[in-house]
Amino acid sequence: MSKITFTAKEIETLQKNPNVQRVSERSITYTDAFKNKFMDEYLAGKLPRQIFYENGFDVDVIGIKRIEQSAHRWKKAYERNGLIGLTDTRKTSSGRPLKRELTPSEVIERQEARIKLLEGQVELLKKLEVTERRLLNASVNLETNKEYQLIYETIEQNQFKRMTKYFCDLLDVSRSGYYSYLKAFDSREAREKSDIEAKEIILMAFNRRGYKKGSRSIKMILENDYNIIFSRKKIQRIMNKYGIVCPHRRAKPYKRMAKATKEHQVVPNKLNREFKQGVPGKVLLTDITYLPYDGNCMAYLSTVKDASSNEILSYHVSDRITLDIAIQTIQKLVSNKKITLHKDAFIHSDQGSHYTSPRYQKLLKKYGLGQSMSRRGNCWDNAPQESFFGHLKDEVNYQSCKTLKELKAKINHYMVYYNNYRYQWNLKKMTPTQYRNHLLIA
Repeated sequence: MSKITFTAKEIETLQKNPNVQRVSERSITYTDAFKNKFMDEYLAGKLPRQIFYENGFDVDVIGIKRIEQSAHRWKKAYERNGLIGLTDTRKTSSGRPLKRELTPSEVIERQEARIKLLEGQVELLKKLEVTERRLLNASVNLETNKEYQLIYETIEQNQFKRMTKYFCDLLDVSRSGYYSYLKAFDSREAREKSDIEAKEIILMAFNRRGYKKGSRSIKMILENDYNIIFSRKKIQRIMNKYGIVCPHRRAKPYKRMAKATKEHQVVPNKLNREFKQGVPGKVLLTDITYLPYDGNCMAYLSTVKDASSNEILSYHVSDRITLDIAIQTIQKLVSNKKITLHKDAFIHSDQGSHYTSPRYQKLLKKYGLGQSMSRRGNCWDNAPQESFFGHLKDEVNYQSCKTLKELKAKINHYMVYYNNYRYQWNLKKMTPTQYRNHLLIA
């Protein structure tokens, strides 16, 4: 044993080295893994000092004599008993050493037992090496519960008894946590079964009427159509767990329209973002959006939306973005006998050339409709209309359409769905049609 003693600071530093099992003022106990690694590199031609230095040891602190003594001891043990000789057996050895001479039969018996032990050790080491690689590769970026499950399956499949601590240390997880995981097996299995049942119910609402939905829409459909109460947090948890993904709105910058010609006239913003006035048929929002389809074809959708009920009152799809698309939308609005407009009804739009056109403004005056416009370049002044276009583009697969006729059919189907079956959180969990009737009764 070396006469060098370690200070408290040196002991603390050595204990942080993963190759050290324990350390005191006068001695160091190295891990079996480091001893095996040392012998591999020593037999490959490296010097003991170099091996210790490359594995994080300060040679000046340990002392060259201690390193040489350890190397000599491990080399003799390896030559005598192979890998088993490098294993720390101080906790497993018991009984007094045998002083008498062994008989020839006892020598043969012990040699045979030793050979079997060595063969078993080699096979175990090979099996452990494969298992370790599988465990470490499979545990990358896994949740703790998944790592516990991986340990459990490894122990059960390979019959590695009494190796729980080894595997927990290998994956750097808590052993007590692993045993708690095993105790909660029944309750976890029951919860998994309950989650699978909830998933089927949520999928039923998620795919209802052919349009994918988010957690709010799912909650409202379950309550209104199936009389099932799920909290939004539960719906979100189940959706995250099983990868049920609803379409997400893509943020797009506001596209400014071309400057109006001199004969076009901009009108003031009389709405001032007071969208919810609680009066159906009064505040009418309008805009035009692009609908690309069949690769290189383009269609355009013009709508009029009731700001109070979110109901789409009229719309027109065209393959041309001329002034006629806006005029056709207004004419459909006025000619629809099912729509009752308020006496002070007005159309709110952006400052696009369609809405500043004298012909368009003259048409509104003809039908007794007022007019309001957003501030220039400010999409928030017509936010509900922009929001509707965003939802439509998320929920309708319009780009797969091959013809304009097919596209119009999809838009028609969605408008019926949106007005009559799509529940909305900010409409007291009603559909636009239900909320309009609610406002009229109120």
